[in-house]
Amino acid sequence: MRRTDRDGNPGGGAPLLLLVVLCALGASGWASAGAAQTAGSPEPAAIGTSSKLTLDSFRTGDAPCYDRSAQPHTAVVDTHVHFRPFGGPAVPFEEVLQYFEATGVLFANVYGIGQMLPASSSCTYYLDCPGTPVTPTLKNDFVNAANVATKTPEGLHLTLAMTFPDLAEPDSILAGMELLDAEYPGMFRWMGEVNLVKQALFDNGHEPVPPATIAEWGGFMRVLRERGIPLAIHSDLGSDDEPTRYLPLMEEVLRRYPDNAIVWVHMGLSRELTAMDPARHVALMTSMLDRHPNLMLDIAWRVIDDAYFSTPEGREAYVPFLNAYPERILPGTDFLASRDKDLDVYREELDVTGRVHRLLDDEAFRNIALGENYFRLLGLEYKAPPVCSG
Repeated sequence: MRRTDRDGNPGGGAPLLLLVVLCALGASGWASAGAAQTAGSPEPAAIGTSSKLTLDSFRTGDAPCYDRSAQPHTAVVDTHVHFRPFGGPAVPFEEVLQYFEATGVLFANVYGIGQMLPASSSCTYYLDCPGTPVTPTLKNDFVNAANVATKTPEGLHLTLAMTFPDLAEPDSILAGMELLDAEYPGMFRWMGEVNLVKQALFDNGHEPVPPATIAEWGGFMRVLRERGIPLAIHSDLGSDDEPTRYLPLMEEVLRRYPDNAIVWVHMGLSRELTAMDPARHVALMTSMLDRHPNLMLDIAWRVIDDAYFSTPEGREAYVPFLNAYPERILPGTDFLASRDKDLDVYREELDVTGRVHRLLDDEAFRNIALGENYFRLLGLEYKAPPVCSG
């Protein structure tokens, strides 16, 4: 029996609710919906088999146009993938890279996990061990850096992320950054995923960062600005009972640090918030993006598709929203490389988190799925191919 993932999903399997929804949708479901897919057009090829894109083609900017009717709908960039688990053995680094090669992913952020279960714990996931503390650590960032420095192949672009920061202890963050700089100078170009508030960890000792503490972030936020390093924050909006309970925390971050590049992961959604009215959520995200020009949204994690994008109401709300803000969205799987996962799980999570791409217009598809937003955010010298017209 496959184990559940770190947030309670069966390891890569679609929840029963999603299966019911897809059956109910019939001809109006994912297989036939979408502006990019016209009646009678061929089904997308198996992930990674028809795309001939290479890192060099992005580097030169002269790749052939991308044929959405024949090439994969999945993203070539995974901005949110955890190479290290909360506890227990990890999928070997080289094996994760093989997953990318098999699925056509050419760019990826190398996240660790900044909070780990005790070494003495037999648990892989924090949800398996309520009451066991999950504490911040630099360990995974050092492991990832060593692997990236020695094992990155020429045909893949990896961006190292600092995941250790405890936002509730801002004085410790600059010290941690200095330790990483001393060993791996200039290699870390991203910070996050870090937790402002994560309800799923409440049973493991996590608490929301107080607003007064956010005011003390100035030192490390200044360094991030100077280095052009984005900060990816996990900040739950709330729960089904109180959908916007924690919104003031992210508002405070954006108010105090308007010049920092901030990525709000999962658009603030969580397993505790799966029944919010999509129109209400989209209105809130629209307001946030309009008021904070340096904010971007991460649509990683299959729970977003399961609970929102796969429903008729969700598609009606989110597809126009994503098309209206094509330069403000980043894709990702939120895959967690614990040893109970394999290529099949990664392939499925890449597919599920990318299904919404089929419904996007060409501009949004190019910016999101083909990576243009990611290149722009990090100032990378890569260029997404154009989408074939007609």
